[in-house]
Amino acid sequence: MTQSAATAGAIRAKLSTYVDPYLGQTLEQAKAIGPLTVKSGAERDVIDIELTFGFPVADYAAELLPALESYLQPELGGAAIALVLKSNITAHAVQKTLKPLANVKNVIAVASGKGGVGKSTIAANLALAWAAQGARVGLLDADIYGPSQPLMMGLAGAKPESPDGKHLTPLRAHGVEVMSIGFMVDSEQPMAWRGPMVTQALTQLLGETNWGELDYLVVDMPPGTGDIQLTLAQRVPVSGAVIVTTPQDIALLDARKGLKMFEKVEVRVLGVVENMSVHVCSNCGHVEHIFGSGGGARMAEQYGVHLLGELPLDIRIRQDADGGLPTVVAEPGSSRARSYFQMARRTAARLATLNKDYTRMFPKITVEAT
Repeated sequence: MTQSAATAGAIRAKLSTYVDPYLGQTLEQAKAIGPLTVKSGAERDVIDIELTFGFPVADYAAELLPALESYLQPELGGAAIALVLKSNITAHAVQKTLKPLANVKNVIAVASGKGGVGKSTIAANLALAWAAQGARVGLLDADIYGPSQPLMMGLAGAKPESPDGKHLTPLRAHGVEVMSIGFMVDSEQPMAWRGPMVTQALTQLLGETNWGELDYLVVDMPPGTGDIQLTLAQRVPVSGAVIVTTPQDIALLDARKGLKMFEKVEVRVLGVVENMSVHVCSNCGHVEHIFGSGGGARMAEQYGVHLLGELPLDIRIRQDADGGLPTVVAEPGSSRARSYFQMARRTAARLATLNKDYTRMFPKITVEAT
């Protein structure tokens, strides 16, 4: 056995035990390790490592490479690492009574038990963060009574086209396909619709939109846990749900209801996002937990789900959304944007660990009379 082969074997063995912080699994458990080779260099050897993850990885190397260098340091013997990351985003199982959408691998519902917790802002930034990280993403604004995505995505006043008079072509903004009832009605027109009309309109928006081939379709759900939300959860094939709350007890009470609603209809809850977690004064830098602290973490622990993120309360986040350039697009290098990117990666990684949808692998069987 050559020295290089021995080194490669030792590195692979150690690499297989590395626990990815987003997956919570070793690289071996995640089946992430691909080819690993050692190349001799004039000054030092170079270890080529290829890893494949089930979530978007476009900007992950900058974080993962130094962590691997530290973890593998004894086995490297002074060699450098050349890291190649790939993503393989697959479809995951939905409710047993529903079929996945043809062109959409995963529908992710972003929900809250009550309004005013920043759900739509999080849905927009989640979709945009995934797109920036290399995924193909769509965003469906399911809040019929108060559609806000046209404004947040910089599409206010835009109208979708219908080439065949039956299906709508989604609009695009910042690399994301977007559809909303807000594109079809005047922004000042009240939607005085009853529940059945709302659910019918949303199922049409979902099913009669010509979505492209998407890895994720983020659905900005209407707030609450009433008949509309329950019906949508029963009709829309959802791979996973994200529950948005703020730290105070009154918001947590309603967020718990939202979580239990999804459990009732057999939609897996990927985790909890605590919004407005901490406020940093833009003038003096004073840190204050205006709405309390730790509520999202306590809820996640109580129900055995993941805490996906603790997002800041910052006036610039509101200004970005009102200006049609959500934070991850307006200032992607800022600390507040980083919170959204990390939340997005935790969410996608959590989904990647769940059961996959194998129905797409089977051919359609038809029986004809002869």
